[in-house]
Amino acid sequence: MSFRRPSRGQSASSRGGDKVLRGGEGEAVNPLWELQRDTQRWMAKEDLEKAVGELVKLGELLNPHVAEVGTNFALATDFGEVFAVKGRIVRYGKTIKPVGGPVELNASDHLRRALLKMREFYPPEVRAVINLRYSEKLIKRAEKLGLKVSFYDRREEPEEVKRAERGGTMEWGGIESAVKRLGEKPNVIYHLGDWGGKEPMILVFGRNAEEIVERIRNLIFASQ
Repeated sequence: MSFRRPSRGQSASSRGGDKVLRGGEGEAVNPLWELQRDTQRWMAKEDLEKAVGELVKLGELLNPHVAEVGTNFALATDFGEVFAVKGRIVRYGKTIKPVGGPVELNASDHLRRALLKMREFYPPEVRAVINLRYSEKLIKRAEKLGLKVSFYDRREEPEEVKRAERGGTMEWGGIESAVKRLGEKPNVIYHLGDWGGKEPMILVFGRNAEEIVERIRNLIFASQ
């Protein structure tokens, strides 16, 4: 996918992202809509690529926390589009490595659904998410760092959701359940899997990719 490469000085606010402008005399197509969308696409792709590079530098420290199914990292634009690593970030010997391709639009269906569901509750404050292997140590450290932690129970999912191939938990309301359980914006959401073999997982949310990297650094350095 190719994007027009705007200058860093350009920006597109969520308020300015409407394709159709409405006024007292009717509606009109927003002439800047495509430029605003492409600007945010380019910036999100660049920011996420840089952040993934920073995670790779954590190497051996991050390796034990990479999920068995692989870890991914997603970043949303104000237009509801979500970029992620095509493939996964996986363990590679004692370090970690992105495999399967570069950062792309809609590259992770699971994290896209999780992030968009969270943004239904907190659209300005939450734009990024990463999944990690569950450990009690990470959860306790997150709480000590002052992060807001919540969870949902996959065992409560309806059977038809468990049989669904993709995205069922997000549609069922796992994220919504975690938000309501805490009563405020969670920074970390986890689940402990289920009897069907689903891997326990941690989701770390943030305002942007840079904040995610900083939170991961704090979590893993403190858990050594």
